[in-house]
Amino acid sequence: MSNGRNQNRKGDSGRDSGGFVALPWSVLDCPAYALLSHPAKALLFELARQFVRDNNGRMLLSGAYLAKRGWKSSDVITRAKRELLAAGFIFETVKGHRPNRASWYAVTWRMLDKLQGYDTGAALTFERGAYQKSAPLKKNLTPPHGARSHAIAPSPGLDRWSSMPSNGAVKATLCNLSTPSYGNHLEKPSTANQIKH
Repeated sequence: MSNGRNQNRKGDSGRDSGGFVALPWSVLDCPAYALLSHPAKALLFELARQFVRDNNGRMLLSGAYLAKRGWKSSDVITRAKRELLAAGFIFETVKGHRPNRASWYAVTWRMLDKLQGYDTGAALTFERGAYQKSAPLKKNLTPPHGARSHAIAPSPGLDRWSSMPSNGAVKATLCNLSTPSYGNHLEKPSTANQIKH
């Protein structure tokens, strides 16, 4: 491996060389992750990609940084960022401000690294594993007393109802017939074509 910690062990020959994103299954399998929008999930991977051993708390989600990674819409970034913050997957350690100070973020499945420059109280309010405790982001549409199933059949049941009306089949009430009363016009020669003798 390239970090030198396991020099006596063989590297993982089953994957491409280079760094990788270590994302615990507890993140990917939790209910809050399943409810994230696709942009929020993609943004979470963008943040996780930045982690390199000791910078959890100093990662960026600014428009300038993400533009280099293919993100074009600042509205999409803002909505996804708010979603991740509300669900507890990321934590803001520094509030950005204009003209040139970007916010810093940490992922909550790792411990917060001790770095200089955090906002006052940020290190104290950081909660590891906050995504596991967050309430679902989308409202449950089932009433609190539960959903009841309603019968599709009429209330007296199927055996009492017939497919015909009680007074018999409906009689035709057509006044105009599709064939003239004197017969089908295709069976008789046209009077206009008859030659008078």
